[in-house]
Amino acid sequence: MPKLVIQIPCHNERDTLPVVLASLPRLVPGFEAVEWLVIDDGSDDGTADAARAGGVDHLVRFPRRRGLASAFVAGLEGALRAGADVIVNTDADNQYCAEDIPALVAPVLAGEADIVVGARPIAATRHFSLGKRLLQGLGSWVTRVLSNTDIQDAPSGFRAISREAALRLHVFNGYTYTIETVIQAGRNGLVVQSVPVRTNPPLRRSRLMRGLTSYVAQQLLTMVRVFMTYRPFRFFAVPGALVFAIGFALGLRFLYYYVTTGGTGHVQSVVLAALLMGTGFFLGVVGLVADLVGVNRALLEQVDWRLKKVEEVLRGRHRTAAGDP
Repeated sequence: MPKLVIQIPCHNERDTLPVVLASLPRLVPGFEAVEWLVIDDGSDDGTADAARAGGVDHLVRFPRRRGLASAFVAGLEGALRAGADVIVNTDADNQYCAEDIPALVAPVLAGEADIVVGARPIAATRHFSLGKRLLQGLGSWVTRVLSNTDIQDAPSGFRAISREAALRLHVFNGYTYTIETVIQAGRNGLVVQSVPVRTNPPLRRSRLMRGLTSYVAQQLLTMVRVFMTYRPFRFFAVPGALVFAIGFALGLRFLYYYVTTGGTGHVQSVVLAALLMGTGFFLGVVGLVADLVGVNRALLEQVDWRLKKVEEVLRGRHRTAAGDP
């Protein structure tokens, strides 16, 4: 029977973590064991003590804060070391309804999905501002385009991840992991599904959204960076082609006046055309180089995945030799 590990990234969640732990299940249909893992991201308010008092099975601690994305990755690594067959990630602010965990893991257990993301009822969630709702929709749309998935709520952190998918995920963004991991999964051929989940009333203000302006800037920066990382040629070549075309049109304009009127007074067009065409060509070259870098990154991800698989085999042999269960 498989093991489920529920991980919770935390930073200064002494007051909210006990509420979350009290709601988590110890029995989930289809699993022989359900264990809890808390990642303490450099907390200084006694979060680790609250985790121990709440009965967590595993605790990962950072001496200083590294950010949500790093905490998420450390949780995956800790859950894999603990022998997890399926990993559920949830938030320490009690945003997600723990009673929906069985529905969240069901497609993974059935072999129908590698990653399942809980789709929140965003339109009906009153404490979500209009700006946040619009950005959630935009982020999900961008993610669907880049990942070739039908993800409904890409920024949702409530998700179930198979062991194989956890071995393949890499996070380069220091701000958050949600959009990037779905795109990686889709581009690696992993199956990503959405299931509707419920949310709880907020216990505190969102720390990722300290202000609408900051949230908009961070989300837009994340989307641009993700698009640049996973579609580099299109990101650079499309505007490059547009700039080159404008410059080429200006060059044709100058040639027209040069043939008809001698080109007097249109020297600026030549300078601007040369500048724009040079810029467009440069962007095209950058797109080609970035695309080659992207291919190299994909190869390195494959090598990293193979190394992890070898480590798993060696670890299993060591446990067998030592007589561990």
